[in-house]
Amino acid sequence: MGWFGPHGGGGGTFARGIHPPANKHFSTGCAIEVVPCPERVVLPLQQNVGGPCTPVVKPRQKVAWGELVGRGEAFVSSALHAPVAGTVERPAMTTLPNGRHMPAIAIRTEDPGLTGQDLWEAVFGGPWSNDCIGSYEPQQIHEAILEAGIVGLGGAAFPTHVKINPNTQKPIHTLVVNGCECEPYLTADDQLMRQAPDAIIAGAFLAGYAVGARRVVIGVEDNKPEAVESLRRAVGRTGIEVAVLKTKYPQGSEKHLIKAVLGREVPLGGLPADVGVAIGNVGTMAAVARAVVRNRPLTHRVICVTGAGVARPKNLMVPIGISIGEIIDYCGGLTAEAARIVAGGPMMGFAVADRATPVTKGTSGITVLTAKDIETSAAGPCVRCGRCVEVCPMGLVPTKLAQAARTGDLRLARRHNILACFECGACAYSCPARIPLVQWIRVGKTQVARSQGR
Repeated sequence: MGWFGPHGGGGGTFARGIHPPANKHFSTGCAIEVVPCPERVVLPLQQNVGGPCTPVVKPRQKVAWGELVGRGEAFVSSALHAPVAGTVERPAMTTLPNGRHMPAIAIRTEDPGLTGQDLWEAVFGGPWSNDCIGSYEPQQIHEAILEAGIVGLGGAAFPTHVKINPNTQKPIHTLVVNGCECEPYLTADDQLMRQAPDAIIAGAFLAGYAVGARRVVIGVEDNKPEAVESLRRAVGRTGIEVAVLKTKYPQGSEKHLIKAVLGREVPLGGLPADVGVAIGNVGTMAAVARAVVRNRPLTHRVICVTGAGVARPKNLMVPIGISIGEIIDYCGGLTAEAARIVAGGPMMGFAVADRATPVTKGTSGITVLTAKDIETSAAGPCVRCGRCVEVCPMGLVPTKLAQAARTGDLRLARRHNILACFECGACAYSCPARIPLVQWIRVGKTQVARSQGR
């Protein structure tokens, strides 16, 4: 038995939420393929929540695979490493998946290094023994995560070293690992849990030990039985639990996952640490194991390319900085019905207009929708039906938040806790008037942030 004692748990859920069509059949069960090394990668200087990193390389400089190219100088920031060996080009500008323009480091590939199965084995494969984990001190684990530039790989991209850090003021009793992947279409985490469970378990073991947790629970929705079985085989005698949860969107939101797994309520405006919990994605845990045990930074990630608008949906391991266009081409290109490329899933993702947009640390997938998928009627007036309120997992009143944004009423926006909205899209999905509630709420949040000088 490991440091974590056995407990019961599982089968939980949370109040409200929705059940959109899963549409995971496009790529479910597709083995993860390693994309060939691209001729060039473009690395935006900001790939995380918080501050951007500062370049530490110059044009024409040679860099090796995994070499530090950008340093995160703010506490909430992350380092950046070369995913290929090559030559740094002159400073570039690129567009993030969310539409923001950002300075970037471009690297021309000269040596592809490890490829195919060799690269998979270096990043995710091989043995992952938990026997030697006790030889690491919590601070060593924290520093390895910091130096590796790891962020939340579920899409939020919050720097992991901030979460996986011994906290004497708010002691952590439980680490919850997110394996829900509740966003429709996406299957990258599902497949990673099937193919690399030992890396995930090793990372969860390390992260739990680093934060002083007495309990580690991996939450997985019940529509992923193969992933559940794979994790349970890998858990062995570590004491880590696998909790099977009801399938509902947005089960993977950290506050709702905590509610489903532990029955604990994170206060409005609060953080998981306020209830003694740390949380991380399954892909993030695998990256933690790689950083601590193998001293390898975050240079690659697993993404899902899916939807009726792409010829051959796949789950892929890709280098950070490869373009979305190259990935789509690898998957056979677009179908004749393709109408919209989304970075991420259809609920929380961003429509991408430029195929040159690079994959970032926070890109969990690429969903290609058809005209039929996105056809909507024109927005009408609010009919006061209350459906958006009934489904909002945060218990907010989305119509009031949208009204505040349209009228610029910041007092109304703050009174109705606009900053508590995490833009899951459940309200807009359920609105019979087709009001773009999430877009208005994003506008309102920007207005509030500007008024506070941020």
